[in-house]
Amino acid sequence: MRRKIRNPKRAGRLARRERVRRSIERSDHPRLTVYRSARHMYAQITDPVSGHTLATASTRSKELADGLPATGNLEGARRVGKAIAELAKQKQIEEVVFNRNGFLYHGRVKAVADAAREAGLKF
Repeated sequence: MRRKIRNPKRAGRLARRERVRRSIERSDHPRLTVYRSARHMYAQITDPVSGHTLATASTRSKELADGLPATGNLEGARRVGKAIAELAKQKQIEEVVFNRNGFLYHGRVKAVADAAREAGLKF
C-alpha cells in the first residue's frame, strides 16, 4: 500500500519520476540518473539488466568540491557531468539514457546533462 504524500511539490516530483522511469525502463542502454539536493548534485550510471551501479560522481567527493565556494550551484553540476562522462569512458560506456528523476530539465539538471554531452557521452 502506498503512503499518502502530503507535500504537493514532492508528490508532483514523484509522479514525474514514475512517469519518466516507465518510458526509460524499456531501453537496454545504461541509465544516467541525476539527483539534486539543496547542497549537492549526484549522478550515477546503472546497468539496466542487473540494476548495479557502474559509476558514480557527486559534489560530496573531495576531488569535485575542491576549489568551489559552494557545491549546490551550476559550476558544481558541470563538474559532476564532466566527471560522470569520464568515468563512463573508462568503463567503455558511450551511450546512456538520461533519467532526470522527476526534476525539471533546467538549471543544475540541464548543466549536468550538457557537461556530460560535451565530455563525449551520448544521449
